Amino acid sequence: MIHWEGVMPAVTTKFTSEDELDLAMFETNIKAQLDAGVQGIILGGTLGEASTLTKQEKETLIKTSLTIVEGQVPVIINIAEQSTKEAIEVAQHAEKVGAKGLMVLPPMRYKATDHETVVYFKAIANNTSLPIMIYNNPVDYKIEVTLDMMEELSECSNIQAIKESTRDITNVIRLKNRFGDRFKVFTGVDTLGLESLVIGADGWVAGLVCAYPAETVAIYELVKAGKIEEALAIYKWFMPLLELDISPQLVQNIKLAEVATGIGTENVRAPRLPLQGKERERVLKVIEEAMKNRPELPDYKNLKSVV
Repeated sequence: MIHWEGVMPAVTTKFTSEDELDLAMFETNIKAQLDAGVQGIILGGTLGEASTLTKQEKETLIKTSLTIVEGQVPVIINIAEQSTKEAIEVAQHAEKVGAKGLMVLPPMRYKATDHETVVYFKAIANNTSLPIMIYNNPVDYKIEVTLDMMEELSECSNIQAIKESTRDITNVIRLKNRFGDRFKVFTGVDTLGLESLVIGADGWVAGLVCAYPAETVAIYELVKAGKIEEALAIYKWFMPLLELDISPQLVQNIKLAEVATGIGTENVRAPRLPLQGKERERVLKVIEEAMKNRPELPDYKNLKSVV
């Protein structure tokens, strides 16, 4: 059972300089997320450099996360595989290891038709008891999960949420108008976070939360408490950082920000490489400016929700 709400970080995978999993820094980051008040941990997404991880590394990350969170929040694993067979195997293994939920992308590499995509999602859902969030990101993955497709997917009771990353925040309203609370809706684009929450999104699968967990959760809690102006003040400060998430180098960008806040390292796994030259200077300047003006946060953990 997952309460699909709140901020759920798509966490980065921490590596040592020898390209091994850095579980000590990973624990530091996860504990910072928990301290800030996140409602779930999502492993192995784009930010988690999933395509470069071995099956054993993914299992290690799940088990390590479960040990750290001690049941406080659900640990969710991303499914982004080449074939239906692989996707089912990964989902079943994640359930066996102890993951509490799945975030599922459409088939990778092959641009499936609407029908093929629906059949793919249903096959995964029908072969696991884990609750599922569908990840809808046609901008990056070239397949849109339409409202009509979600209608078909509503037949699977364990498909319970959608990460809405079309860049059209009015889809939040369309989903709510059509399905009510049948599907919980999460915004998946950092630069549309506050707007999506204001118009009814249930939660935020966030990226810059990896470096700034308290600021991200504060925005969510303030919006839910009806304190929009206070949330907006933080969001305005946050925006230059949030724009680092909508870039092909989002992993390198966000890991640099994690270094600045002391809860990560810059190490990435090849073929990714650390930022260089003018782009590195630009990103560091954004981070440096933000750190100089980092806002003092209100007591966001003790607000009364009005939503």
